[in-house]
Amino acid sequence: MATLEIKDLHADVVTDEGNKPILTGVNLTIRSGETHAIMGPNGSGKSTLSYAIAGHPKYEVTSGEVLLDGENVLEMSVDERARAGLFLAMQYPVEVPGVSMSNFLRSAATAVRGEAPKLRHWVKEVKDEMGKLDISSEFAERSVNEGFSGGEKKRHEILQMALLKPKFAVLDETDSGLDVDALRVVSEAVNEFKSTSDAGFMLITHYTRILKHIEPDFVHVFAGGKVVESGGKELADELEASGYVKYTEATV
Repeated sequence: MATLEIKDLHADVVTDEGNKPILTGVNLTIRSGETHAIMGPNGSGKSTLSYAIAGHPKYEVTSGEVLLDGENVLEMSVDERARAGLFLAMQYPVEVPGVSMSNFLRSAATAVRGEAPKLRHWVKEVKDEMGKLDISSEFAERSVNEGFSGGEKKRHEILQMALLKPKFAVLDETDSGLDVDALRVVSEAVNEFKSTSDAGFMLITHYTRILKHIEPDFVHVFAGGKVVESGGKELADELEASGYVKYTEATV
């Protein structure tokens, strides 16, 4: 069983005016097969947590650890973290002009798997996964995310996850910008991956609507740069009814 442990993590966002503290002591443990929902208001540090784990250069970890099966990923480069089994589906996926989706996906799979997938099997694998996400075959030859709608970008993030098969996936506001149909398709693809793997998930969101499709085992309230309360899925229902006010007031 794999384990992702976040221990007393502090991190700053790097700005032209200097560093600004965002994470103020995050403690969280995710095990294989578990789905943890991170919920909180804007500005609470949820996305900073995802970027700090992934190694984004604009976020500087000042103290604490992120351990993947006992190894501190903070000492790894970004690509080493991916090869170790971490995956980040970004809130705002970037465009990569001039690089086709097909080349990007095969290169990523080669890096993670340690060898290039056999072409015949790879083509079928990609086609099957694209079908689950209702992604047209024409997208394979388009540049990465260039001219994609928000929903198309999110579908391709989940496609990457399904092909790379990480130990732990951080889904940063995957529901953002999705209409009802796209949310259903994306959620079903995540659930299928969950059912066929022992991956652990950190699902970052503002709202409960995605949790009606992807059921969490644990829900954590994030405020003031750290986890301030944890519970089961009933906590998400409480947040939908009452909001985050009592938690944000407590951190002021």
